[in-house]
Amino acid sequence: MKKYVDGVLVDLTEEEVTARQAEETEWTAGADARTAEEHRKTRNELLVDSDWTQIPDSPLTSEVKTSWATYRTALRNLPNHSNWPNLEDADWPTKP
Repeated sequence: MKKYVDGVLVDLTEEEVTARQAEETEWTAGADARTAEEHRKTRNELLVDSDWTQIPDSPLTSEVKTSWATYRTALRNLPNHSNWPNLEDADWPTKP
C-alpha cells in the first residue's frame, strides 16, 4: 500500500500501515494533554509575572491590589473552565 510518510510517497506493508495508524491515533489522543500543558505553562508565567502585586509593600492601592488578586484567582481556576484545555482568547482573564 502506498502512503505518504513525512511528505514522501512510500510503499508500506499492512503491518506498517497499522503501526502508523496507531501512532497517529496516539498522537491525536494526546493533543488535549499537550494543549493543557502549554496552557498551564502560560498561566504559571502570568502568575509569576504578577506576584509583585500581592506583596505587602507593593505600591498599589488596596482596590488595585484586589483587582490583581481576582485576576490571579481566575488564572488559577482556568483548569476548571468549561472549555479547558481548548481555551479561546476570550476565556483567559484580562489583566487589571
